[in-house]
Amino acid sequence: MESTMKEMRDGASVLDMDPNSTVGGGVEDVYGEDRATEDQLVTPWTISVASGYSLLRDPHHNKGLAFTEKERDAHYLRGLLPPVVLNQQLQEKKFMNSIRQYQVPLQKYMALMELQERNERLFYKLLIDNVEELLPVVYTPTVGEACQKYGSIFRRPQGLYISLKEKGKILEVLKNWPERSIQVIVVTDGERILGLGDLGCQGMGIPVGKLSLYAALGGVRPSACLPITIDVGTNNEKLLKDEFYIGLRQRRATGEEYAELLQEFMSAVKQNYGEKVLIQFEDFANHNAFELLAKYGTTHLVFNDDIQGTAAVVLAGIVAALKLIGGTLAEHTFLFLGAGEVRHAGTGIAELIALEMSKQVKAPLEETRKKIWLVDSKGLIVSSRKDSLQHFKKPWAHEHEPVHSLLDAVKAIKPTVLIGSSGVGRTFTKEIIEAMASVNEKPLILALSNPTSQSECTAEEAYTWSEGRAIFASGSPFDPFDYNGKVFVPGQSNNAYIFPGLGLGLVISGAIRVHDDMLLAASEALAKQVTEEIYEKGLIYPPLSNIRKISASIAANVAGKAYELGLATRLPRPQNLVKYAESCMYTPIYRSYR
Repeated sequence: MESTMKEMRDGASVLDMDPNSTVGGGVEDVYGEDRATEDQLVTPWTISVASGYSLLRDPHHNKGLAFTEKERDAHYLRGLLPPVVLNQQLQEKKFMNSIRQYQVPLQKYMALMELQERNERLFYKLLIDNVEELLPVVYTPTVGEACQKYGSIFRRPQGLYISLKEKGKILEVLKNWPERSIQVIVVTDGERILGLGDLGCQGMGIPVGKLSLYAALGGVRPSACLPITIDVGTNNEKLLKDEFYIGLRQRRATGEEYAELLQEFMSAVKQNYGEKVLIQFEDFANHNAFELLAKYGTTHLVFNDDIQGTAAVVLAGIVAALKLIGGTLAEHTFLFLGAGEVRHAGTGIAELIALEMSKQVKAPLEETRKKIWLVDSKGLIVSSRKDSLQHFKKPWAHEHEPVHSLLDAVKAIKPTVLIGSSGVGRTFTKEIIEAMASVNEKPLILALSNPTSQSECTAEEAYTWSEGRAIFASGSPFDPFDYNGKVFVPGQSNNAYIFPGLGLGLVISGAIRVHDDMLLAASEALAKQVTEEIYEKGLIYPPLSNIRKISASIAANVAGKAYELGLATRLPRPQNLVKYAESCMYTPIYRSYR
């Protein structure tokens, strides 16, 4: 991936450090809250000590009915709460009971967002303890519907909105955010939200959702997370005509106007928060995503989850699947559906697989790329098409006669692994899965497009059409499926396995750049978490219920690689990185107030 980026930036590498580059900024735990153990007393500071009515309306410090008798006296809460005192466990049980009453996922989403705005610690406690149940609610697939209806369900603004109106004033806008110490920013311009297309300003649901996962699953402090939407307009006619649309009512700005706004934004972020703030690009359209990653990869700590996060999680699944399908990575042949404008995951995944192969067999990248084939809307990417291809597709144009359909490509290439990142639903047809099953004892089928409606095939289709022989994982969750008396549990190739741990690893090492080797380190750490017991169910990913442990081991691996590459600034290097990562993780247990 870095090699593709290097070509785009004329050979510059993320390891080429400017010696005058400032390593300022970073985050200080001013009040010692993160170092406090759960039984130590902390003071609920806002601008002054929060008390009474204001304390109950401050989501960072509010505990609802969990305030003790002593705290109710000390903080002027008498009479503002009913007399009962509940502990956090009981509050959690009560909220989960009420959320399970909702039949519509969007209602569950809204109830959780309201809880986050009312009682932050209880929200995160719920998310951590019920991750498998609530992840599809706060993130894919429900967050897609939430973004589509964001204008109608909009209650209270979350995050920062930076539009073309703020041009020339972005630094001032950043200073309006109440938190000074920011470690992770997730930013979108709303142009390609999941597989749903251009949702403009309403894409804010994505950064908000992603950052709640950074805190819950990766242990990054919620106050150190900042969701941002850059509004440059939308080309979505339906939204432009919608009276409830919350963004700029104009067509998307492009070219120089767009580039200048992004340049001002990136400079302002570094000026305000320093060198070590992680900027995660989220759901940018293809033409901008690669360019932004290439442009800012050598000057900022940047990461694109759609390109790099998806690639790392898919690579981990493939490495883990080798135990089930046999052979080494280099002995397999990969065929991708999707290398075009809709999803940019395809080429990113392909590049990371080729990199890992190259590392394992010590062969040049140009050689290992030849094991990977891509199909776009015009058919198989072959060398005779090279002149008309976009730059990021060119490395995948191999010698072969033209092939126009995916089915013909499967028959011609005979891949062992079929990967869908097309953003188009139901493209893995019965004939295609059958063709995969006819050339492989255990075909590996990865239908990665989100949300569920865009998935290339369902779990049921993959298992039925392969007569129960497929190893299957998807981007969106599918229920277990009974085929001929055997229950198959489909795996979910969910980016939530990778980005929270990766982000934590970058934060705890004080990394100032993201290098491909860190992504490989994250993948390898995730693949190692798959135990025999998990393999027996046909799964290639560990259960999400262990996600905080998984994130800690990914963070340790990523931080270790940052120290090795000389990109870490937090010195000296901790002795035990796993223990250090665990000790840095935010826990949402209530604190006792003095």
